[in-house]
Amino acid sequence: MCVPLISQSDAAPFLELKRIEKWFGGVHALRGVDLAFEPGQAYHLLGENGCGKSTVIKIMSGAIKPSAGTIVLHGQRFASVTPIQALSAGIETVYQDLSLLPNLTVAENVALSEQLVRANGRLARLFDRKRLRQTAERALAAAGLPTDRAFLDTVVSELPLASRQLVAIARAIATRARLVIMDEPTTSLTRREVDNLIGVVERLRSENVAVLFVTHKLDECYRIGGNAIVFRDGECVAQGPIQGYSKQQLAELMTGRSIEGKRYRSAAPSQQTLLSVERLEAPGIHQVNLSLRKGEILGITGLADSGRNELAMALAGIAPAMSGTVTLDGKTIHIRRPADAIAHGIGYIPEDRLAEGLFLDKSIRENEIALIISRLSNAFGIVNQQEGRRVAARLSEEMRLNTKDLELPVGSLSGGNQQRVLIGRALTIAPKLLVLHGPTVGVDVGSKDTIYRAIQKLAEAGMGLIIISDDLPELLQNADRILVMNSGQIVAEIDAEQASEDQLYKAILTNAPETAQ
Repeated sequence: MCVPLISQSDAAPFLELKRIEKWFGGVHALRGVDLAFEPGQAYHLLGENGCGKSTVIKIMSGAIKPSAGTIVLHGQRFASVTPIQALSAGIETVYQDLSLLPNLTVAENVALSEQLVRANGRLARLFDRKRLRQTAERALAAAGLPTDRAFLDTVVSELPLASRQLVAIARAIATRARLVIMDEPTTSLTRREVDNLIGVVERLRSENVAVLFVTHKLDECYRIGGNAIVFRDGECVAQGPIQGYSKQQLAELMTGRSIEGKRYRSAAPSQQTLLSVERLEAPGIHQVNLSLRKGEILGITGLADSGRNELAMALAGIAPAMSGTVTLDGKTIHIRRPADAIAHGIGYIPEDRLAEGLFLDKSIRENEIALIISRLSNAFGIVNQQEGRRVAARLSEEMRLNTKDLELPVGSLSGGNQQRVLIGRALTIAPKLLVLHGPTVGVDVGSKDTIYRAIQKLAEAGMGLIIISDDLPELLQNADRILVMNSGQIVAEIDAEQASEDQLYKAILTNAPETAQ
């Protein structure tokens, strides 16, 4: 059990959890958790996926009930709270899946919660559209988002993932919350957007609002400051000022083992060219030229609108190129759809594993063999289940999946395990080239280590890999070279082994072509 934090102010805690327990069947998810949250303080809830972080924030926000323990809210004791009680008390949660309503507008998503609280969950004829727009404008401005009519009326499903993330945060601001819980709030944000979000957090704290970050990005925790709360296996194992812990110490507390923060990349790639892209034109990219050697790891980064995402989708056949030449292993290929990319030996890991990658209600086994289902089927379309289980078992072992039951729905797994399933599935086609778009988005430090080691092993076996990411330490630790994109073009090429994070960030913000070595 971790020692409770010493009060940093004279104010009484806004919210306390006392001896909270939670069981899911035979799984002991939370074990005697004690936490307290004071007004105006920042807290960082850290731990591996599956350690109990999501469970404890769902208890705080009323989404689930604890099995035992007490919740103290405004000095009142409760065995559990409902979502409306939590919202009414000022607890607002931005979940990792954002929990936005995709068919509603930005304004409606931002401001509906406030009116639900005022109407005690029963809007009926009390819905006030004028107030909704006023609330939305105020919250969007505070989150650094546009407040014009066009943006307010945009249907959320039409927004890019990063904008949806900020809209979800604006919704939390709109309720005038006392405690804002942000579950992986910077997952899809660029560094510039992260800077904006940190400013939002500072404003909230200045208004006496407590903020709880659930994150895997330690650099952001140090920038915000405040207190670290470390979970492992359902228990709080440490609490204290974040500045009092090194990254190494936090990683060891989270995982129970030593994880080195050094550069993973050590092997040298072949001199033989695997991929050549010449004058590629597609929506969002213009005259892109790049090459990749066998066994090389190439990083590609840039701001959200730089063209990096469009390049990934062009190579995967999701948003095909309109012109240009792609040569793979000495052969000119045409990628008009995802099936073409797969047929030519290009594997793809999408940025959003939940919406674009996995069949969440299907089993781990079914997800693992999805790309080779025709190969496992006979002339009558009957799948060889035994062979499918064998393939899935081999991949699960290679990717160090933390379960032996391959019939579990993949949606029941932690984010890190889901990502391992996705990478394992891409390997079933024996790719020559693997394009990883945000390979560790929303993944804990232990799973990152596993995925990075798997990436290095694939490169050492001769596979070419492209990592498209805005996680700069990830690129510097894993890549041989890093290409920086801006306005749909490659504007810099950087030696990853020699570069610093500041140098890379400076190149990202440039508007003119440059080469940094």
